[in-house]
Amino acid sequence: MTEPVFIVGIDLGTTNSVVSYTDADIKAGKEPYIRIFEIPQLVGPGALEKKGILPSFILVPGKHDVPGESLVLPWDEANRIAVGEFARERGAEIPNRLVSSAKSWLCNTMVDRNKPILPWALHGDETGTDDNTSRFSPVEASAAILRHIRDAWDYSIAAGDERLKIENQDILLTVPASFDAVARELTVKAADMAGLSNITLLEEPQAAFYAWIESAGNRWREMVEKDDLVLVCDVGGGTCDFSLIRVSEKEGDLILERVAVGDHLLVGGENMDLALAYYISGKMAKKGCKLDAWQMRGLRHSCRKAKESLFANPDQDNYPLTILGRGSSLIGGAVKTELLRDEFRQVVLDGFFPVCESDAMPVEKQKAGIREQGLSYEADPAITRHIAKFISQIPTAVLFNGGVMKAAPLRNRIMDVISSWKKPKGSLSIRSIDTNDFDFAVARGAVYYGITRHGKGIRIRSGLNKSYYIGVAASVPAVPGMPAPIKALCVAPFGMEEGTRASIKEQEFVLVVGEEVKFDFLGSSSRRDDTFGTVIEEWEEDIEEITTIETVLDGNYGDVIPVTIEIKVTEIGTLEIWCVSKKGSRRWKLEFNVREQKSLGSL
Repeated sequence: MTEPVFIVGIDLGTTNSVVSYTDADIKAGKEPYIRIFEIPQLVGPGALEKKGILPSFILVPGKHDVPGESLVLPWDEANRIAVGEFARERGAEIPNRLVSSAKSWLCNTMVDRNKPILPWALHGDETGTDDNTSRFSPVEASAAILRHIRDAWDYSIAAGDERLKIENQDILLTVPASFDAVARELTVKAADMAGLSNITLLEEPQAAFYAWIESAGNRWREMVEKDDLVLVCDVGGGTCDFSLIRVSEKEGDLILERVAVGDHLLVGGENMDLALAYYISGKMAKKGCKLDAWQMRGLRHSCRKAKESLFANPDQDNYPLTILGRGSSLIGGAVKTELLRDEFRQVVLDGFFPVCESDAMPVEKQKAGIREQGLSYEADPAITRHIAKFISQIPTAVLFNGGVMKAAPLRNRIMDVISSWKKPKGSLSIRSIDTNDFDFAVARGAVYYGITRHGKGIRIRSGLNKSYYIGVAASVPAVPGMPAPIKALCVAPFGMEEGTRASIKEQEFVLVVGEEVKFDFLGSSSRRDDTFGTVIEEWEEDIEEITTIETVLDGNYGDVIPVTIEIKVTEIGTLEIWCVSKKGSRRWKLEFNVREQKSLGSL
């Protein structure tokens, strides 16, 4: 492989994706110039434009949903799907043909993420359509977005030069900090399907912090100090992502370390748009005007624009809304209303960022006997309560990121709430670390991280975002009707850094080869003190099941072989688990299984 010409950062977002890059040959004494790649994409039928943001939506139209030649791309005349702005806009009108939130589906353990299940709206579609050729698996959907980025880059920048093709560059691909080992592995698989095999994974909140360091230059050391604890609060269109970064000192230099990671929270700007749409429809229903599903989709789209306008213009008292009628006279049957600023404040500010105490907890999901399958959306939209649950120690500073955080009133509310938690009363308020880049920071920060891998810049110490365990059946006498209890064996502790190996040699296990075997793979984001070989007897409360490792290991049928366990955190940010024979040199790699969880008992 040729030496990379560029360092490329890809922010594969839930609702929007961004690409940035810089020269890989960084001259001594020269500051790298990080640029945003303007991505060619369809913005209307047959209309191609270059945009700094690629909406993470895929439109899979039916025969009569778009004009015949409207999806043609300069690099693919036979193209039959749309990725980007046109997909989002047209897909709002035909949601049964729209794939969205592919990234969040990658960490949904209740479905087979390699199975063609998207668009999810096709499940129970009123047209009765059940065409698997029009569906994507979550992995394939992520690959389709990355493939569009690859083709757009090769068309715009490489222009036939093999050295400049994106697959030959040093690529940093960002993932939510909350992604477990399986979701990261699937992200790597999606990138490989898109022809991007030379990638390294980076957590998004870290990328946002790197972007801040890059923009601050040498001044960053003046803006943080020893013992600072910085909360990175990333609220985007579809998700919330929290991380804590501690500032310490070693031999006179400031050291940065990621010390905590939050859960994957499906609440963000899209929830706010939907809440506003429901509020407006409820107000109209009181006046005798009931909206149908088609009109609600249009209203939700209008509420997104209203939200952006009211946040951007503090002096604007209202935003006019027009809802088209149904039937032959769409315009004539249009209904006009408005969203008042006080209503907007009540729904968004007080609904999603309420004032709360430091010991507040999010409302838990109601345990229904049966519920609809789909993404695991948060039952409680109150982001401030999710922050309260996440932090056990009050931060001294906050770095904001994500499109939603562009709104100053929302940043101010979060700062006011967290500052009120400081003890004792009257102590210094928490400070906000200034940033003016909410949409592009993650992609830019990914490039800066790539620069640090070339030996320049400031690096954040991080490692694994969870502690990982394997279920081990206890060796106890058999009891009729009772399975052997399962203990949780820690095989990879929190913070284990990329490129490191470790093995549990003081404990011996037995491995069955030649026939199908299954291992429970477990994880915990709260247990950060467990070490290699720690065995937890009672683990149901703070350790959760992630997936299974199910395989047939090479060997004679039924042989039982003494083994030790070896772990490797790869340079690209994934986890490998190996069983190593105590006698001889045989090694077996345990592969993650991501089939749908069996959530229902026997009937």
